[in-house]
Amino acid sequence: MNAQSTIPQPSGSASAAFLRIIGSPLRFRLYLLMKLPSAFFAGLRIPQIDEAGSTVTVPYKWFTKNPFRSTYFACLGMAAEMSTGVLAMAHVYQKPVSMLVVGMEATFSKKATGITRFHCPDGYAIGETIDKAIATGEGQTIKVRSQGLNAAGESVAEFFFTWSFKVKKSYIP
Repeated sequence: MNAQSTIPQPSGSASAAFLRIIGSPLRFRLYLLMKLPSAFFAGLRIPQIDEAGSTVTVPYKWFTKNPFRSTYFACLGMAAEMSTGVLAMAHVYQKPVSMLVVGMEATFSKKATGITRFHCPDGYAIGETIDKAIATGEGQTIKVRSQGLNAAGESVAEFFFTWSFKVKKSYIP
């Protein structure tokens, strides 16, 4: 089964257009190869995404494992960040807004020894924060959560990312 088969094809908004672009497995893999080669080689996939939330998986394989027979924490962090970042990218798509991670916190509760699935349900909150940045012209931040679960549904890790959104200087409302 295609790992991106649950991506909806919404209509209308700029974020919907972005979701259609990354909804193509070939386009998404080419994007990773060109812009995020470590994510490409790690095998990150997006099995679910819409304007409300996203899920990103990272496999346990040669490229992602550590000497302790688990997934390297940096690969877990990469998948967790992507689950939040792809939502931010969808909401800033074709808008005069720059985005940047300005903080990260993580806790690890169990060894990741298989596919780990990171889910971020904060898409609408991200969109509201971006809209506020555009409306006020002032930078805005938001702290979002991504939880990683193993195949048994047990929590492996929990990440919190603080994103900053600022209206680009060239934009005049």
